[in-house]
Amino acid sequence: MKFTKFSTFASVLVLGLVSSVSGAALDVFVPPITKPVAGEIWTSGQQQLVTWDVSNAPATITNKVGLVKLRKDDLTTPLILAENFNILDGQIEVTVPLVVEGSDYELLREH
Repeated sequence: MKFTKFSTFASVLVLGLVSSVSGAALDVFVPPITKPVAGEIWTSGQQQLVTWDVSNAPATITNKVGLVKLRKDDLTTPLILAENFNILDGQIEVTVPLVVEGSDYELLREH
């Protein structure tokens, strides 16, 4: 993702928060991010849609709660853009925050 002087944003989609289920196998689902894509420019203050593909979700998932955070220079920042949403929704709208201009922002999925 690239951000111009007036656009400053990156996000990390954390699909995790795994909880154990007594006696049951744990299925952790890490769907591929479909938006934003490399080279996309986001401007601070805008609403943008982050999407991921849930078409191959297993029947039982233990990590249904999502978290979107900022990532720059291979470091995750403490800024939370969205949290406590169901990852099976396949999308979440975020407000692009004001951050340093750059082209080294990316989406990262953690579990």
